[in-house]
Amino acid sequence: MRVLVTGGAGFIGSHFVKYALQVHPDWHVTNLDKLSYAGNLDNLTDLADPARHQFVKGDIADHELVTRLWSHGVDIVVNFAAETHVDRSILWADDFIKTDVLGAFTLLEAARQFGVNKFIQVSTDEVYGSIASGSFTEESPLNPRNPYSASKAGADRLAYAYFTTHNVPVTITRCSNNFGPNQYPEKFIPLFITNAIEGKPLPLYGDGRNIRDWIYAEDHCAAIDFLITHGKTGETYNIAGGNEVENIEIARAIVRKLGKPESLIQLVKDRPGHDRRYSLDAGKLAALGWRPNRDFPAALDATIDWYVQNESWWRKIKSGEFKKYYAAQYGSRL
Repeated sequence: MRVLVTGGAGFIGSHFVKYALQVHPDWHVTNLDKLSYAGNLDNLTDLADPARHQFVKGDIADHELVTRLWSHGVDIVVNFAAETHVDRSILWADDFIKTDVLGAFTLLEAARQFGVNKFIQVSTDEVYGSIASGSFTEESPLNPRNPYSASKAGADRLAYAYFTTHNVPVTITRCSNNFGPNQYPEKFIPLFITNAIEGKPLPLYGDGRNIRDWIYAEDHCAAIDFLITHGKTGETYNIAGGNEVENIEIARAIVRKLGKPESLIQLVKDRPGHDRRYSLDAGKLAALGWRPNRDFPAALDATIDWYVQNESWWRKIKSGEFKKYYAAQYGSRL
């Protein structure tokens, strides 16, 4: 089986590459990633069978490159490649449109022209916007509220259009917030873990009462793998961890685990368009027979332990481009 994974040097994509090589001995994975700021080959150092993995540095919006990859045959596409950080999208929305929308278009066009057995478009729960109570189903209207979620909604709907118009065998997934090892430390959980390790402030937006549903990255990968076989083309599936937690409670759990004072948690001005609560109804996926395996508190503890044990991985990142970016956002406190 010839599988093209895009964004496979990033956080979730690299977890999927490792998962796929471990559980599918007949898969040969081509990993296409342009190695932008969040792409990291250090995420791919412990592959189960490196001989069945080919890394290609490049952009999913590069038509010639994508066409060349397809000439070797592609049976399955899993498109993780995306700009994903909301704060960055507010500052530099054009990067998100180019990668998230134009990149998805380039892949879909190749799938239309040359064929593919399954195309998984990895979307996000953020396309639904915020919900005060209840949970979004796959039939809920889309209401993205920042450039990141808008770009993902655009790719999401473009993928569906290629199914209805061109019969490209697309399945769309919308997952809740991921966490786990190797997550780029500008994101909420790894930022707070690494700052706490360093004894630096944990900058919590607003009143800290924003709610997210969390899923361990490997559970997300298992769900996608399950849907490659069991999901229907033309359908959308919510993937949720079933762990709705206020941000401030996660911050408290992190400092408690690390033995740090709660005074490190500092409320900062809320970001524009900050959604209050995300919540997904994943009953459609559960009806097919899949549920997450990880207990949230245990998985969070394991994630904290990973960052404690892998300081060289994240310190190299935080000392460079990441540091300059966050210094502009939060000043010298970081």
